[in-house]
Amino acid sequence: MYSNLGEKEENMAIEERFGKVATTEDTHEVSETGAFVRQDNHFVTPFGEGEGELPVEAGRYRLIWTPLCPWATRQVIALKLLGLEDAISVGKVSPVRTENGWEFSLDEGGVDPVLKIRYLPEIYAATDPEYEGRATVPTVVDLKTRKVVNNDYHRLTNYWETAWKPFHKPGVPDLYPEDLRTEIDELNVILFHEVNNGVYKAGFAQSQKEYEAAYDVLFQRLDWLEERLSKGRYLFGDRLTDSDIRLYVTLARFDVAYYFSHKTNRNRIADFDNLWNYAKDLYTIPAFKEATDFDSIKRGYLLGSHGHNPYNILPLGPDVSIWDEPNNRDEKFGKRI
Repeated sequence: MYSNLGEKEENMAIEERFGKVATTEDTHEVSETGAFVRQDNHFVTPFGEGEGELPVEAGRYRLIWTPLCPWATRQVIALKLLGLEDAISVGKVSPVRTENGWEFSLDEGGVDPVLKIRYLPEIYAATDPEYEGRATVPTVVDLKTRKVVNNDYHRLTNYWETAWKPFHKPGVPDLYPEDLRTEIDELNVILFHEVNNGVYKAGFAQSQKEYEAAYDVLFQRLDWLEERLSKGRYLFGDRLTDSDIRLYVTLARFDVAYYFSHKTNRNRIADFDNLWNYAKDLYTIPAFKEATDFDSIKRGYLLGSHGHNPYNILPLGPDVSIWDEPNNRDEKFGKRI
């Protein structure tokens, strides 16, 4: 589809297919003070049975993710935990983002086998020619209409956990129990602003003042979480919830990438007793381990268009085999329920 074009013609064709879609955070997401201000999600229609909601139909949607991205990885963890892999089609972009955005370079011919596109911005521009934000992962595409219908990582796992219950496998965990939803939602807001996105506020800051402010908030919250996890196996006692997925994806990226790529170097996660053993404990659950690709995480943050690494030298460390070492959560809290 693309190989017959010359370089100049291909670049012009790409620009035409991308419309107004941005391909870097620098376009719209840095304030006058140098703070990183992440863009709002644009496609936020919920799944459900109500008027105007996205119908819940097995085989209708394709989820696009990359193992680099924490927001996307938590979708895959949820799908695996809930047994939704047969109901939701999954496509994967390369963890190394290009100047043209996320690319399907892992697929044969460099094209997604279902959507038949090379770059994710193509489907965003086709969906909304006036869209000026970045094409982000996770992205949910309606295969009937060939349009992006949801990129709302704030709520997407909650839809898998609730609206998609008719397609859950028997015996799966209740990740968003009704009696805890208010508390889960409140904690998730904290986790997003101060931890999940907190590392990006530090790493993508363009002034010393904004970097230091984000750094301080991040580590104050990690200290708070270290204390909280001294009292229970998970964030809500012995119940594995949506919040644990959200915290885990940041912990899994911290020592292998954020510590140096995002300048969040007060402590490694391995230097915290409870956070580290909690993360290793979650890693023993197949859904978490299968969705965690440390090599992709490292490559994604350190190579490509936003790695600030002109020679594309990939660090050899750290040693990720320590994730398979025993943890002390059984000893502290008894066998996992």
